[in-house]
Amino acid sequence: MARLVKVVLTVAIVSIGVAALAAQEKVYPALRGDVEVGYLKPVTTVDYKAGMVKTVIKVKNLSTTGSIAGLKVEEYWFDKAGNPVTGSKDRLKKPLAPLETAELTLLTPRDTKMDRNSYTFSHANGKVKVKQMKEF
Repeated sequence: MARLVKVVLTVAIVSIGVAALAAQEKVYPALRGDVEVGYLKPVTTVDYKAGMVKTVIKVKNLSTTGSIAGLKVEEYWFDKAGNPVTGSKDRLKKPLAPLETAELTLLTPRDTKMDRNSYTFSHANGKVKVKQMKEF
């Protein structure tokens, strides 16, 4: 009887492990060098109470063959004269799979001198070519 219980428990544990492996996403090799990323127009909102400017950027890996590791976006704010005022950055925690979309959120301290901003995209293994899109 004890042997039967051990066998049943072993089968149950193996079944759970196989189901967990099946539920995992397919792993794609990381792209090296130049990659192409599409993005939608950033949405910027100001929280006057908290004194923060929140920018949300939706990005998409336009590659069909590999993932993008360490995708990072940096936002720089300038005053009317073109002098840098402040900035912020965000990075994806996991690789962006082929044709997958993700959302990056940039939180920047609000400054009254802020006039315009710009974005710089980069990744762990090279440069990023960006393409603004109307929809994904």
